[in-house]
Amino acid sequence: MSPGIIFGIFLIYTLVIFIVSWITSRNADNQSFFIGNHKSPWFVVAYGMIGASLSGVTFISIPGWVGSTHFTYFAIVLGYVFGYAVISLVLLPTYYKLNLTSIYTYLFDRFGNSAYKTGSVFFLISRIIGASFRMFLVVSVLQVFVFDHFGIPFWVTVIFFIVLIQLYTRKGGIKTIIWTDTLQTTFMLAAIVITIGLILSKMEIGVGDMISKVWNSDLSTIVVSDTDSKQNFFKLFLSGIFITIVMTGLDQDMMQKNLSCKNLKDARKNMTTLSLILVPVNLVFLFLGAVLYIYAAEFKVQLPELSDHLFPLIAFDHLGIVAGVVFIIGLISAAYSSADSALTALTTSFSIDIMEYDKKYADNEKMLKKRRQAVHLFMALIIIFVIVLFGIINNQAVISQLFTLAGYTYGPLLGLYAFGLFTNIEVKDRFIPLIAIITPVISWFISHYATRMFNGYEIGFELLIINGILTFIGLFLIKKPIVKTV
Repeated sequence: MSPGIIFGIFLIYTLVIFIVSWITSRNADNQSFFIGNHKSPWFVVAYGMIGASLSGVTFISIPGWVGSTHFTYFAIVLGYVFGYAVISLVLLPTYYKLNLTSIYTYLFDRFGNSAYKTGSVFFLISRIIGASFRMFLVVSVLQVFVFDHFGIPFWVTVIFFIVLIQLYTRKGGIKTIIWTDTLQTTFMLAAIVITIGLILSKMEIGVGDMISKVWNSDLSTIVVSDTDSKQNFFKLFLSGIFITIVMTGLDQDMMQKNLSCKNLKDARKNMTTLSLILVPVNLVFLFLGAVLYIYAAEFKVQLPELSDHLFPLIAFDHLGIVAGVVFIIGLISAAYSSADSALTALTTSFSIDIMEYDKKYADNEKMLKKRRQAVHLFMALIIIFVIVLFGIINNQAVISQLFTLAGYTYGPLLGLYAFGLFTNIEVKDRFIPLIAIITPVISWFISHYATRMFNGYEIGFELLIINGILTFIGLFLIKKPIVKTV
């Protein structure tokens, strides 16, 4: 498939997104940007969040990851269901009761200003790097298969993508994203189903026979009982619960969409629906990964150095123009659906939590809009820088790096919220930033030397839980003394 055709498809798809943006952002104000004026239909939010939850990481990295980890990722997916239940039953009621725009305002109410700023900064770091990881994955694939053919440097490609996303989210924010996510989820899921169909057609095998073939292969392994292994089922399942709690429930990006729903009841419907849909959807992605590896073995396709490039390699070079078109549309959908909401959430958190523009310009809508748009551009520039930097140092599957990163950056948030929600203990707020810095460092040492200290035990994604526990303990150590009254 020629790079010119791929680029043409990209431009057409982008034009469609801009049309949707123009329609949805008419008469948009600052409340539209931040929380969609609390008018987003819950079923639209739930469906659109499928694409945002999956992103380019799931679209490319998970199918490629099947070659080395088989179906063990499904244990994490099962943990997601329980994590979403915690969000629905514990976190959402708190957010709606306090009528929050930024979820980190809770930390100010519970602990004080230092906790509030600490939580916000850790979110900003987490989401900037996470969004950059996701965008890097997609942009690097397009760079290899398209822009390299035109002699365009990687950094120029990155700037081009982020500028487009910055432009179509600049005015409508979350009000626009609710609807663009719906479109992008549709294209992403359609791309997976059509690709599987094309592969089965070329291999001249039915769906039932392929399911049997996958099931009887080593690729379908879900349960690893070895407790020392990073792929141990229980460790992954438990990690999935907490990954969901922090990367959705404690993440302004994902919660901003829930807070745009009309009320708590609708937000809970959204969470429940999303949790149930994601299980079969992720299973389809894993099935695609197995199909890709079986296809590669049967037709003697040389596996790429990076497993993330397996899907695009087969789609572009082995399945014909239809598969290439379908893949590129799905890929672009995955890229836009994760990056646009991340940029909006970063703008919201920085504007409200760090700069407190909502308070400074409470009576000046025009100035608030001006400041918010300046922050929007600033965040876009930071993401560009991080993506280019990541392009220099990347050497492994993005999905693995993403969850490892979450263990360090979301761990302090997990500890803060757990301590705040499940205890009534007051702490010395000024020491919270120190605790939040120390615990990830201790977590790194534990993870790095675990095999020596624990007789070969390898710490995987449960690093997040360890970090959260350490933060919880650290908060207990800085509790305020109880003043006895006579």
